[in-house]
Amino acid sequence: MKMIPIDLALQGGGSHGAFTWGVLDRLLEEPWLRLDGISGTSAGAMNAAAMACGYTAGGAEGARESLDKFWQGVSEAARFSPFKRSFMDMLSGTWTLENSPAFQLADLASRVFSPYDLNPRGMNPLRGILSELIDFDRLASSPIKLFVTATNVRTGRGRVFRNAELTPDVLLASACLPTLFHAVEIEGDPYWDGGYAGNPTITPLIRECQSSDTILIQINPVERPGVPRTASEISNRLNELSFNSPLLKELRMIALLHQAADPGHGEGAAWARMRIHRIATDSMLHLGATSKMISEWPFLCQLRDEGRVAATAFLEAHKGDIGKRSTLDLDALLEGV
Repeated sequence: MKMIPIDLALQGGGSHGAFTWGVLDRLLEEPWLRLDGISGTSAGAMNAAAMACGYTAGGAEGARESLDKFWQGVSEAARFSPFKRSFMDMLSGTWTLENSPAFQLADLASRVFSPYDLNPRGMNPLRGILSELIDFDRLASSPIKLFVTATNVRTGRGRVFRNAELTPDVLLASACLPTLFHAVEIEGDPYWDGGYAGNPTITPLIRECQSSDTILIQINPVERPGVPRTASEISNRLNELSFNSPLLKELRMIALLHQAADPGHGEGAAWARMRIHRIATDSMLHLGATSKMISEWPFLCQLRDEGRVAATAFLEAHKGDIGKRSTLDLDALLEGV
């Protein structure tokens, strides 16, 4: 097939990012897809960095190997985490920490004490993994454009970091949940999780990349049936809404620009010709927010395999649409607005 350049937009969501790993693993098997740019937040940013680092050194196979090593490293680090599933959840095969005594205690403590009280040295096990597995000098020279979002605590605005600016601190900032970790200081400013400002930020893919096709890999469900009634259900839904809100707002803005842009003049042409696609899965409806902190290898592999299945289904349904038309109905996002 003719080579088609694509951009990727990778949403964050803790260990649920292993679903994105599976999607990427499957897309990398398609030689007709050429990576132009990747925007990622939190786990999406780490997937993007691991993938681009491996791709720059060894092509598609190098990218797949790099992703595999990264998630193995995450799983190994989690072996020492106090947050373990309860015995009954292990027996039943339920992926949740809601019944974990250590997690319940930590959850209660987080409402009284801050990470500065409970973790005064600001330890983060991901720092060692990122420093060991990702060559940031290689990312700086990568032909794949990277865009990583973090939220400036002082201003509340999102900042997008590009290839040459990427460091372990930038990736940690993009994934910094303020109830768990110290704010990450970069150039004198403190940063929290990028999901509060852009999850992920799509605009740079349209303005700074040559590709007209962006594939959004979405982790947090947009719609969920029924009304949450228990405390955990309400908390889970609030988590999904807060981390989807910046993305949906940006997609609505993109839909408006797509309608109003002049396809024949300047930057308007890029907005007019853009095509948006989405890969997601309904299996996330069966996982609560606490499972985002589970990094047991079988769970990560299960999510990876689900990602491969979702990517395969997308390709079977829309392979012929990439490079021709959007498969995500952006205009539907404007209904009721």
